[in-house]
Order: sequence, then C-alpha cells, then structure tokens
Amino acid sequence: QVQLVESGGGLVQAGGSLKLSCAPSGRTFLTYAMGWFRQAPGKEREFVAAISRSGVTTGYADSVKGRFTISKDNAKNTVYLRMNSLKPEDTAVYYCAATHRLTYTASEFDYWGQGTQVTVSS
Repeated sequence: QVQLVESGGGLVQAGGSLKLSCAPSGRTFLTYAMGWFRQAPGKEREFVAAISRSGVTTGYADSVKGRFTISKDNAKNTVYLRMNSLKPEDTAVYYCAATHRLTYTASEFDYWGQGTQVTVSS
C-alpha cells in the first residue's frame, strides 16, 4: 500500500508562486507515474499535471500550461508541482496521485494523498 503525503499549500496573492511536494511512505516513486489534481468547492476534481515513471514525459491541463511545472526527484523520492503566476481560479485542494502507467484520468490512479489547500487571493 502506498500512502502519499502532500505539503506546501497555503495562501498566496495573485501573481505569486507556490511549490507543492508529495512524498510516499512505504514505496519508491520509481515504479509509479505521478499526477496532480485539484478540486475547487462545488466543482469536480480536475487534472492538473502528470509525469511518467522516468520523469521524461509530462502533461498539463491547458489552464495551467506555461505556469505550472511538474517534476520528479527519484533520489529524494519526491514529486513537485511548481506553480507560478497564480490566479484566484487556481484556488482548490490539490491532490497528489500515483499510478503504474502515465495517464491524465483520475479514475486510473491507484493511490491518492489527503490533499493540501491552495488559496489565491485577488
């Protein structure tokens, strides 16, 4: 069983930056592709970014492309989401997830973290 723990969320002004981290307990990230999803109040969970097991291939939602960067440090067994130029509409709970094959579909991820709140004020 893989348990994922996110950190790095918080309150930031529009235009600011945050860096989220996700680390597993019990397993190494080497065997998993990783993803970030978010869920705003009253909305469905949506895909944000994903990275392959090797870290070579990445994918982003159109809404964050050019502003967010997903990365994976296998030596530190940690995946990151660097978020720049944040907008109020980025406000949501952000979830880290793990799967065996790179995908952008939430239902295809096997393990999920508890989420970390990101709030962007205008």
